Amino acid sequence: MDKITIDGKEYDLSDASAEVRAQLNNLQFVNEQILQRNNELQIAETAKIGYSRALKRELEKINQ
Repeated sequence: MDKITIDGKEYDLSDASAEVRAQLNNLQFVNEQILQRNNELQIAETAKIGYSRALKRELEKINQ
């Protein structure tokens, strides 16, 4: 990766310091964590829908 764009500005990384590379690695790690958490949230929301539907079916059996 020789260049990166942040907030619409392109930066040349060919002479980047160790600190720049470390911060870039940190940013990439956090972005991956956010993606993972978003995926987990979607899974949980899908499960919630399923549990709600199952609960409704069971409650309707009681009210018959």
